[in-house]
Amino acid sequence: MVFTALTFPAIASTALAATGVAEDLRVYTDDANKFKISIPQGWQVGAGEPSGYKSVTAFYPEEASNSSVSVVITGLGPDFTRLESFGKVDAFAETLVGGLDRSWQRPPGVAAKLIDSKAANGLYYIEYTLQNPGESRRHLLSALGVAFNGWYNRLYTVTGQFVDEESEKFGTEIRKAVSSFRFI
Repeated sequence: MVFTALTFPAIASTALAATGVAEDLRVYTDDANKFKISIPQGWQVGAGEPSGYKSVTAFYPEEASNSSVSVVITGLGPDFTRLESFGKVDAFAETLVGGLDRSWQRPPGVAAKLIDSKAANGLYYIEYTLQNPGESRRHLLSALGVAFNGWYNRLYTVTGQFVDEESEKFGTEIRKAVSSFRFI
């Protein structure tokens, strides 16, 4: 009996390695919306009531925090059949972040800054920051993808966010979660 208890962590580590999920993460699978994502162990899951073509699922720490990961699914028109329908990743990211920036106003509004954008795994990945005057800078990491559910195309937007003060505590976990998003 003691021998089994001592060898269990090795078996668990092997199983986790085989699934590609780190020990500090767990896989959340949404069979109805056909996606999976690895989220930090112990994080809560909240889901909004589906409304027509829209769905929202959020993941957040138990303690009070400004950090979270959300998956928002919205219906698309028939002319949006692929992610590239929105344009190339760099142009899309610049338009998205540029549209949020209000630092040029008097008095200045939110400052938005594009950090990085790339296309990989059939998704667009965009990293940017937002900062309201006098407030902490917020880091946002988004993954966007288009999938067909049998009736219509849907846009999946996964967004992880954390403020500068929570960067050490949640930054790495949120990056792992956003980059783990996959269609099933």
